[in-house]
Amino acid sequence: MQNIYLGRQPIFDRDLEVYAYELLFRAGETNAAGEIDGDQATSRVIANTFIELGLDEIVGPRRAFLNLTRDFLVSDWPLNFPRDRVVLEILEDIEPDDEVLAAVGRLRQEGFLIALDDFLFHERLRPLVELADLIKIDLMALEDGQLEEHVAALRGYPARLLAEKIETRDEFEQCKALGFDYFQGYFLSRPNIIQGREIPPNGLATVRLLARLQDPEVGAAELETLIGQDVGLSYKLLRYINSAFFALPKTVESIRQAVIYLGNQAIKTWATLLVFAGVEDRPHELMTTAMLRARMCQLLAERTGQPHADTYFTVGLFSALEALLEAPLESVLEALPLSEDVRRALLERQGPYGAALDCVLAYERAEWAQVRCGKLPPAEITETYLEAARWADEVTRALAVGGN
Repeated sequence: MQNIYLGRQPIFDRDLEVYAYELLFRAGETNAAGEIDGDQATSRVIANTFIELGLDEIVGPRRAFLNLTRDFLVSDWPLNFPRDRVVLEILEDIEPDDEVLAAVGRLRQEGFLIALDDFLFHERLRPLVELADLIKIDLMALEDGQLEEHVAALRGYPARLLAEKIETRDEFEQCKALGFDYFQGYFLSRPNIIQGREIPPNGLATVRLLARLQDPEVGAAELETLIGQDVGLSYKLLRYINSAFFALPKTVESIRQAVIYLGNQAIKTWATLLVFAGVEDRPHELMTTAMLRARMCQLLAERTGQPHADTYFTVGLFSALEALLEAPLESVLEALPLSEDVRRALLERQGPYGAALDCVLAYERAEWAQVRCGKLPPAEITETYLEAARWADEVTRALAVGGN
């Protein structure tokens, strides 16, 4: 796993309440961006905000200001951000040509707030000013008297004014007297560094695939397409299904046949197992442990008459995700479409799913006083463990054959 960093500088209103945070690329703990291309910096800020750390974790209920380069503005890359939470900043070096103005107009129509960053007024920027919701005036770039000129020139437009790079109390008081709406700068608060740990790239791909496989809305046709897009997974799944473990009467030659023959849920389950088995550089024993937990949870549910035994299987399997992906379980689960009951079982050991998992983990650790599940006698719990262990060993061997 790699450390990830994000700069966050507050933007205050006239009552010195935090209105929003500007999110900034940071290369490390030194509070500096380092040498990096603008597009890369924007990409990393977006990824760290919405994928790795989470918008709510970073800004809470407030807005986030995100810098956009020209390429992000004019490309077809979808900006699937919450419109009521994000302000898009147009960088000062972007020329307001027809393509840029059309893109900004489109984003406003989609409901985004538009801010002009490090603004210095020029006549050529007037079309952007007419589209802007906020204008950030860079105090450090202005000479004496120019601040008042800028404020006077912009008063005829509906955009709110934000004074940035405020370094002293005098500058703050001057901007407040001139009627600025928002304030940002080292005098008020320096950017602080938010640090986290990212799921490695192969882990992200795994989580995305697991998310689709666990989505109850994914039907047979989409399931076939989803698996078919991953050549390696398709190959392994077909070899596995045609192995001696299943002993099918005839050869299954396509993913469509496999779905028809085994059904959606069974294919999702076996594909999920193969995804787990395909995570690189993970100990073989970890995969066996995950499958043993999954099967034992399922068997405990069946023996105690609980519904949705397949969900118990998922809970047991996913209890190994943290070790498998070397990432905090809570972060991984945020990307998966799991029910609240399943989340509570995995994170807090709550509910019937959590009780079954607690029993399995207690048996795994030989904490015999905690090994209990409903009214099952200890001997029957032992039977479920032994049956699950045999099954996990058989599946591991079959997966090894099917994956070669």
